[in-house]
Amino acid sequence: MAFQSKNIFINLPVKDLNKSIKFFQELGFEFNQQFSDETTASMIICENIFALIMVEDRFKGFTKKEIADTSSSAEAILCLSAENREQVDQLVNKALAAGGKPYSDPQDHGFMYGWGFQDLDGHIWEVVYMDEHALHQE
Repeated sequence: MAFQSKNIFINLPVKDLNKSIKFFQELGFEFNQQFSDETTASMIICENIFALIMVEDRFKGFTKKEIADTSSSAEAILCLSAENREQVDQLVNKALAAGGKPYSDPQDHGFMYGWGFQDLDGHIWEVVYMDEHALHQE
């Protein structure tokens, strides 16, 4: 039997926890206060997916590796699914207005539409809508 996890917890280092919380709140994300403290905030992405944003010193307690310098390298690309093209544009525009940086130009592949941004700490977020109906017609 293949392994299947019930939840996903993404751990991300941030330089300023309060600024990061405010940034993601401006995008519409909520936080679970039960699993948050002065060093870590538990951001709810959906029912079973969470991003634990934590100050760099706290993050360093979980790894012996150096924290990636996101100004010159990428440690991962976090991809969020959207309900439609408009939601893709709305989320990326909110991120840019809240201080995020562009990562990619909008990309339209017919059945799939996506656009990306970098958060305040340079983590890469892609937002993608996939039209499954159009996909099956190709």
